[in-house]
Amino acid sequence: MKNNTVLIIEDEEDLLELLEFTLQKEGYDTIGFLSISSKVKQILDEEKIDLILMDRNLPNIEGTTFIKELRASGYQNPVIYLTAKDKSDDILDGFEAYADDYITKPFNINELIARIKAVIKRASKEIEILKVKDIVYNFSNKKFYIEDKEIELTQLENNLLLEFLKNQNILLSREYLLEHIWKDSLDKQEKTVNVAIKRLKDKIDPNADKNYIKAVRGEGYIFC
Repeated sequence: MKNNTVLIIEDEEDLLELLEFTLQKEGYDTIGFLSISSKVKQILDEEKIDLILMDRNLPNIEGTTFIKELRASGYQNPVIYLTAKDKSDDILDGFEAYADDYITKPFNINELIARIKAVIKRASKEIEILKVKDIVYNFSNKKFYIEDKEIELTQLENNLLLEFLKNQNILLSREYLLEHIWKDSLDKQEKTVNVAIKRLKDKIDPNADKNYIKAVRGEGYIFC
């Protein structure tokens, strides 16, 4: 069984090394960065990251700003902020910026480990049923239902609709959908996305009265 992987972004080199050493002793795989760069998103695309351990005081960007950018791009990895920003307003800002937990420096290393375990455990629990609006997805049989009626979808349409449900109210660009749904397919063109979504909409909303998926001109699509 593969170890859980924690992505650590911390600009104090000594602390980053301590965190990596401690977490590796606990059986976690770690990937550490001293600052935000394009390589961070590359890692998120290439690796299964179970948790982001995030400093806020970074040299080139505020940690919460970066996490908000990730969420806007469709990334849903759990986040713990580990930061010296310890005022009440700072903590509230952190939770508003998608924190699953917020730990202030200085911290107790055993408490940190316990909280990391709790967040990963909570985030990794399998969901049997996903319900968004009146659409239900059953993970056990991988089928969609609307008003208790099964909707017949192709595998591509199934993956596409599930991606929208997991990212409700988040704008997904055509580039994002091509990368996450079509992946290694040779047919990776923007018009391919348009055609697939039209077919999907015809199946889940044949009367065009529910308007689940909206096109945003020049940007992409949003499920709302």
